[in-house]
Amino acid sequence: MLIDFSASVYFFCNRYLLVRIFVLNYSELAVFIQEGDFVHKTELIVMLTYNDFTVKNALEIFTECKDTPVKYWGIKEEGISVEEMKHLFSFMKNAGKKTVLEVVAYTEAECMEGAQTAAECGCDLIIGTLFFDSVNDFCKNHNMKYMPYVGKVSGRPSILEGSWDEMVTEANEYIKKGVFGINLLGYRHISDQFGLSKKVVSGVSSKVCLAGGINSFERLTQVRELSPWGFTIGSAFFDKKFGDTFKEQIENVYDYINEKEKAGAV
Repeated sequence: MLIDFSASVYFFCNRYLLVRIFVLNYSELAVFIQEGDFVHKTELIVMLTYNDFTVKNALEIFTECKDTPVKYWGIKEEGISVEEMKHLFSFMKNAGKKTVLEVVAYTEAECMEGAQTAAECGCDLIIGTLFFDSVNDFCKNHNMKYMPYVGKVSGRPSILEGSWDEMVTEANEYIKKGVFGINLLGYRHISDQFGLSKKVVSGVSSKVCLAGGINSFERLTQVRELSPWGFTIGSAFFDKKFGDTFKEQIENVYDYINEKEKAGAV
């Protein structure tokens, strides 16, 4: 016979995640532990993009790879039409995936336009844009998670400049305003990419997505050490940096980041 009770159980995960759950009985707590809901896992976001533009055959590639275990799939706001985005995101959701739109934009009007496109397409997570309160409020009102850039971002493909300490301060200010996390172009910084990424991931009080420039197993090893919330790979898959076929590369990266290295992967 199970004994019902009310209790607060706290777990601290990966420096930033403090989860509070209420369990009604011992069996529910056991299920919670067995399912591993409290264990942090770095998410791979597969970007169907090349040089910061969505590829024309994104739907074809996703169809070939949708049975891989990767949960998050993304595109950029440029490269295909809004109607094509809607169809692609709908197809991804029907396959049980989370949809991501990265908006490479720097003015408030352009960033808001990107957020509106994301909402129109039923996007789950928007990454990118410089931070604006208006965009943050729009995302909240439309139930979209928002991870804006930090630092001085420019160009397309985008590059990152700026002080490490200022980025940490900036990121934590955005966290206080209710963003889901921040999008760091750590491997597109003009100086020590790993040092910057380590500084920001360790110094930010919420989720960090490392976006751009992760194009080798050496950098994957660094990502595994950093253990951010997530990271993106797009162009590197098209350049076959992690294997031969697109699907094989996704599986190689997914296994490697989860410390299940395949024979011959490195």
